[in-house]
Amino acid sequence: MAEIAVKAVLAVADLERKDVNLDLIKVEGKVGGKLEDTELIYGIIVDKDMSHPQMPKQIEDAKIAILTCPFEPPKPKTKHKVDIDTVEKFQTLRLQEQKYFDDMVQKCKDVGATLVICQWGFDDEANHLLMHRNLPAVRWVGGVELELIAIATGGRIVPRFQELTSEKLGKAGIVREKAFGTTKDRMIYIEHCANSRAVTIFIRGGNKMMIVETKRSIHDALCVARNLIRNNSIVYGGGSAEISCSNAVEAAADKHPGVEQ
Repeated sequence: MAEIAVKAVLAVADLERKDVNLDLIKVEGKVGGKLEDTELIYGIIVDKDMSHPQMPKQIEDAKIAILTCPFEPPKPKTKHKVDIDTVEKFQTLRLQEQKYFDDMVQKCKDVGATLVICQWGFDDEANHLLMHRNLPAVRWVGGVELELIAIATGGRIVPRFQELTSEKLGKAGIVREKAFGTTKDRMIYIEHCANSRAVTIFIRGGNKMMIVETKRSIHDALCVARNLIRNNSIVYGGGSAEISCSNAVEAAADKHPGVEQ
């Protein structure tokens, strides 16, 4: 644990300023396995899976579109009512909606994205279309995790779909979905990122209480390592400073004879 904490701090440390941003170190835990299985990932782990079970489980040299806008047709600001009284009108509406999804997926493909990570959900039709167009996607990713992904991959968070460009894509050497245990819980690993100054400590343990206690211990270790980078002067505890002072005074007294001693 100590070695993992030190490596994590050194990975994100700004040694010129002698400071460490602990927000760049994500501590994630999953029940199962042994405590010895705890590992340091030079990248980000997201507690999500691919939005469709038939999407690829591993993408190499991934170019990631990081979206905070919903992957669905825009909703009108005011209340509207659409009367559909014929099959033809229903087909027209459906085709218009499908064209909107087609344009969104094509926009991602045109800028070179090979993976979409979105803060919001996907419409079922959009999800099906993403799978058919061979564009893997992850949905319902939290805002904090999106920020870490953007930092790690060197990408930009895109708030509006029209603003998506190739320059705003994040880059990662490999993105993979990994299953754990008999329950087959899945998580997304984003590794070999363009900027490795965002890391994840992934804790394993036999039960939830062990995970919580280990997280607390890891946090304490990270703070100690950070404080050493800020100021590497150490005052030893356990009365050792007082004993050193006493020994020094005694050594100095031995140099003076008689009452002066």
